[in-house]
Amino acid sequence: MTSRLSAPPDAAAKRSAPAAQRNREPILEALRPRLPGPRAAGAAPLVLEVASGTGEHAVYLCAALPGVRWQPTDQEEAALASIAAWRAEAGLPNLLPPLRLDVTEEPWPLSAAEALFCANMIHISPWAASVALFAGAGRLLPRGGALFTYGPYRFGGAFTAPSNAAFDESLRQRDARWGVRDVDSLRELAAAHALTLEETLAMPANNHLLVFRKG
Repeated sequence: MTSRLSAPPDAAAKRSAPAAQRNREPILEALRPRLPGPRAAGAAPLVLEVASGTGEHAVYLCAALPGVRWQPTDQEEAALASIAAWRAEAGLPNLLPPLRLDVTEEPWPLSAAEALFCANMIHISPWAASVALFAGAGRLLPRGGALFTYGPYRFGGAFTAPSNAAFDESLRQRDARWGVRDVDSLRELAAAHALTLEETLAMPANNHLLVFRKG
């Protein structure tokens, strides 16, 4: 749970997700003005990415945001190997080695971070994972720190597009515990951990970036 990969990265382990290529620029432009600046001592703020997947977001965002340190994580071995391979190829000094993290298992491998970023996990995981994500954010974030979540959502019980309704149905067919979550439910969950939904940003392909702030 807290160990880093010990084997040398294998270039053949690199995986690629077309969605990551399509949405990385809008995500960057949304995150850039909202991520924390240098701390009082001058150290770069740490961003914990939960469920980093292939590692492509981490590499792209680190290259564009040299003023932050980026900690990628995932619970799957194949994803960790892919992240390590992308990281080795990129050679970015602010991209840290991947850590194994299952949000539902405690303790997490980190005890503090200035921001958390989680893309496309909430709908492809049981509700318990969302509960654990917000609980973890409540523990790790300082006052004023932000949790950014990206993906498709429902608003007031309604889908933003027919394609999202169809996507929700396909998710539930794959696993009855999955599904497109309602923002109202996430807002209530956040409030239980001293987080407030500060912004709801429309993104391409009927996705949104939600900004939760620790108060």
